[in-house]
Amino acid sequence: MNATALSGSLARTAVIALHYQNDVLDPRGKIRVGFDTDQPERAAVLDAARALLAGARGYGLPIVHVRIAFRDDYADLPRNAPIFVRTAELGAVRDGSWGARFHPTLEPDPARALDYVVHHRCTSGFIGTPLEQMLTAHDVRHVIVAGVATHSTVEMTARHAADLGYRVTVAADACACADRRQHDASLESMRLIATISTVAGLFGAGSQTEGE
Repeated sequence: MNATALSGSLARTAVIALHYQNDVLDPRGKIRVGFDTDQPERAAVLDAARALLAGARGYGLPIVHVRIAFRDDYADLPRNAPIFVRTAELGAVRDGSWGARFHPTLEPDPARALDYVVHHRCTSGFIGTPLEQMLTAHDVRHVIVAGVATHSTVEMTARHAADLGYRVTVAADACACADRRQHDASLESMRLIATISTVAGLFGAGSQTEGE
């Protein structure tokens, strides 16, 4: 895509891709907040996430891949919230393990200068990471947020971004919850601080938002 294509809604934009990791996305993974084992929406969400990353690369946008992982002994895991306690109980996302690796179809491109990886241990992608500094370095004013689970890391990161002054769009079809009602409720709640879009609405012709 040329610079002219970036002069509209995708100018000064970056993608924040959250927790596209094996323990979260793969049916053999240990975390069930985003998907149940046999959830039929899995393939569609993975397809949308792949399209999101491909679209961002096609438009020359920075992508920040946010991964969550902990030490083998979980000494670095926050224990103030049930979600983290449950992560340790499950033995999930141990750093260096298969579960903590990116899903093989959603990995960062190591040959691409605009693909970045940050590692965090909280629900917001901004806490304890250089994410904000990366966005500032690229003069980003608009972030597209997507990942799993919608009502956890996606919503927390989207709200944090809005509080920092970014214009926020959530790529809804590249997000998921194990409970579809929670997914829908989270998207509805985020309409207060974000535009809710589809991946096709972002990178296809026109400016389609979910529900239009």
